[in-house]
Amino acid sequence: MEQKQYVDYIVEETKKILAIDSPSGYTKQVAEYVMGEYKALGYEPRMTVKGGILVALGGKNEKDAVMLEAHIDTLGGMVSEIKSNGRLRVTPIGGMNANNAEAENCRIATRFAGIFEGTFQLSNASIHVNGDYNDTKRTFDDMEVVLDERVSSKEETEKLGIMVGDFVCFEPRTVVTESGYIKSRFLDDKLSVGILLGYAKYLKEEGITPERAVYQHITVYEEVGHGGAASIPAGVTEVISVDMGCVGDGLNCKETQVSICAKDSRGPYNYDVVTGLVQAAKEKELDFAVDVYPYYGSDADVALTAGYDVRHGLIGAGVYASHGYERSHKDGVKNTFALLCAYLG
Repeated sequence: MEQKQYVDYIVEETKKILAIDSPSGYTKQVAEYVMGEYKALGYEPRMTVKGGILVALGGKNEKDAVMLEAHIDTLGGMVSEIKSNGRLRVTPIGGMNANNAEAENCRIATRFAGIFEGTFQLSNASIHVNGDYNDTKRTFDDMEVVLDERVSSKEETEKLGIMVGDFVCFEPRTVVTESGYIKSRFLDDKLSVGILLGYAKYLKEEGITPERAVYQHITVYEEVGHGGAASIPAGVTEVISVDMGCVGDGLNCKETQVSICAKDSRGPYNYDVVTGLVQAAKEKELDFAVDVYPYYGSDADVALTAGYDVRHGLIGAGVYASHGYERSHKDGVKNTFALLCAYLG
């Protein structure tokens, strides 16, 4: 197997997926794109009632099947008020942080009037005018979307067709550097969706039938807490979230590695699953790290909370600056893809 071709494919698909806005609750367009890519690879995906994607990749033992989960929903915002000056107050979707979003370009996806552009700014954002600029805490109550339209009143903005409840989608600013770094908002978790597509492509092109049946579930509500709560087929005994690996102070993982999570904020992952992942990484001499994530929950956690009787695990390429302007590396992609191949066949 030539890994480079699959890593290149993963990165290119990730870039395409990142370019499609998809905050939780506004994922139909990106789901349709990913559905189309599975079909192009020769699979028969189906869309769940919630709007996620479920696809069977094949495998021999359907009574001890494994499901891989990644999510295409992202952080974002929603219009909560049209202000008297025509600008927009925003409520966050998921863990979007106002500090990380300041001065970011954004798009307002209206229900009936198309897309409008704007910038998320501190209210009274000119430092030459606002004497409290440096001391003002950046919260969603103190910030606003400044529309790139000639509006200065609530009535003028409403006339455009913008309503409370419209989605606010932030620019991902995707860059892949010559040195292999992948920088973008929303690598969590679109990078992992690319990795799952790469694994599906690998099985098809290499003509591999895994010993255990493998399913992939691309979820659409992970960032708001219920993405993995449904749609697990009969026979699945193990759920592995392929999500971002945490990088930061006190953790071992780097962006160039695959992270294997032993415990997150909801508790430990299944001992046998974690041990099997570590063993597979060691046998293939992969660059990996085992970590405990202090502030984290995954689709696999949610599956257990929903009552599914399954073993669970969590892996992912190392991602720095999570929920901000994130960064990973092609080597992290390579090691995550290789771990899936080693663990599942």
